[in-house]
Amino acid sequence: MQPTTDSSTTVSGAAAAGTTVGGPAPDSRAADALEQLRAALPDYARDLRLNLSTVLTPEGAPGLSDAQLWSVAVAAAIAAGNPVLARALETAAGERLDAAHLLAARTAAAIMGMNNIYYRFVHLVEEPAYRSLPARLRMNALGSPPAGKVDFELLSLAVSAVNGCGMCLSAHERALRERSIAPEAIQSAVRIAAVIHAVGVVLQYELGAGSAGVPG
Repeated sequence: MQPTTDSSTTVSGAAAAGTTVGGPAPDSRAADALEQLRAALPDYARDLRLNLSTVLTPEGAPGLSDAQLWSVAVAAAIAAGNPVLARALETAAGERLDAAHLLAARTAAAIMGMNNIYYRFVHLVEEPAYRSLPARLRMNALGSPPAGKVDFELLSLAVSAVNGCGMCLSAHERALRERSIAPEAIQSAVRIAAVIHAVGVVLQYELGAGSAGVPG
């Protein structure tokens, strides 16, 4: 939860080990998976279908590399509690999502799933004593995260947006700005999280009704 120090000053620089904007084009399997995902959304969610087509592109997510874009999407899907959607996004990402960023997405969803609940409690209750008490929860993943600290801050921000923890959102947004990450890039991560969460909700309902098919 506490902001960490890092020498990276740009989002793209922090993701040098991953695929950057303008990298390899998606293979046919990845493109098919994304198209199937769009097609699975019903007409009442047409806005989500259109937004999904936009936010998962470099033009629709300014300031983010391909690896950052897709890892944010996967982390948000896991946080939304929709493993079918998460696996579909992993397939749709193809070569644009390297192993380090995939691990980072899963790790962020796991650790922030705990932190968001705890710190939301600290934030919402009226007793100030809880703010001074140590959490006494293991958070080793925050110390040396996969894919670098800046990218992990982006993922933590996205997951916190899905889970609705204002305290965590403030902390991770501030940590990103302190590293000179542009507001546009930060907004891109949250826009992706918002769309993916909504898509996950709709698909969960449709799958429960037995009317949607999503690629695995």
